[in-house]
Amino acid sequence: MGMLMMNLVLINVTPVNAAAKKESSSPCAAALTHDFYSQSCPKLHNIVRTVVKKAVARDPRMAASLLRLEFHDCFVNGCDGSVLLDNTANFTGEKSAGPNKGSLRGFHVIDEIKEWLERECPQTVSCADILAIAARDSVVEAGGPGWRVVFGRRDSLTANITLADEDLPSALYSGSQLVSNFESKGFNLRQMVALSGGHTIGFARCVPIAPSIYGRVTDDHSMNPAYLTFLEKACPNASATTLIPLDDDTPAKFDSSYYTNLLGGNGALHSDRDIVDSAGTALEHVQHFAKHQDSFFDEFAKAMVVMSNIQPLTGSQGEIRTNCRFVNPPCTASKAATVSPSLGRKLPLVQTSAP
Repeated sequence: MGMLMMNLVLINVTPVNAAAKKESSSPCAAALTHDFYSQSCPKLHNIVRTVVKKAVARDPRMAASLLRLEFHDCFVNGCDGSVLLDNTANFTGEKSAGPNKGSLRGFHVIDEIKEWLERECPQTVSCADILAIAARDSVVEAGGPGWRVVFGRRDSLTANITLADEDLPSALYSGSQLVSNFESKGFNLRQMVALSGGHTIGFARCVPIAPSIYGRVTDDHSMNPAYLTFLEKACPNASATTLIPLDDDTPAKFDSSYYTNLLGGNGALHSDRDIVDSAGTALEHVQHFAKHQDSFFDEFAKAMVVMSNIQPLTGSQGEIRTNCRFVNPPCTASKAATVSPSLGRKLPLVQTSAP
């Protein structure tokens, strides 16, 4: 599937959006840094890279799934690991929100990373930081760019299913709705178009695609008739279980063909197609990224750094969960987490030239 390990292209930028600056100005907040775990958990990068590499090799779709987890976490109350919380008898988390239920995946990969880290450096690395580095490494594994990840986020004590339903962008959004949604999180138009390029990997179910096929959503930009025929056969109704690649040319490779497909009318999602037609000067960015993959990679990496800085919990805020699926029990007696002996310990570390 073209999943050979690519050289890591590091983008040395650390922009911080307004929301993150607001958090860091709090008396109990602290700045995110590249070397936050250099002393307390020096094997962090190798551990995460090893688990992600194995997971993507086993299932190439996992690269897109891990990237999507980071996006769906940061767009709801900031990058705080809230998307990872399981439902309990007294709590309903973001996993049950409409945009997430039945479609978010990759939680077991985060679990494996966390269990290994709890063995190596107990109660040290937050689940929110794991999401940030796993998203980067998954993009690299798919052939995309790398970027320097900053650390120091802490984990939330709760989640917000209502906000997840409200703030996560819908596949049925118009281009202008998508722009407004991203602007509310601190992104400009070029960054929004670059982040949409994350759809160069991954698949969608028929649920968000069927409305475009059968007339419940009207597209101003004409879909390629041959591609429409393909979608009609693949998704005879919204409940069909077919998985449609968001990039029909190279669905497992992180490249610029997503933009080429959009320009040819071969976008699976209404929100993607409408970027080309109704989002102001977005078309110019789509055309540029289609021709200049290096530019797309550079802008995507920078935008991911901005996203990972959305309202992080830092300092004494939140906690460091020992299990990413649940908040810590009160009065934890020991720093050592209960982990499965079968995970992590026997995996060889993948050495990297740079974090």
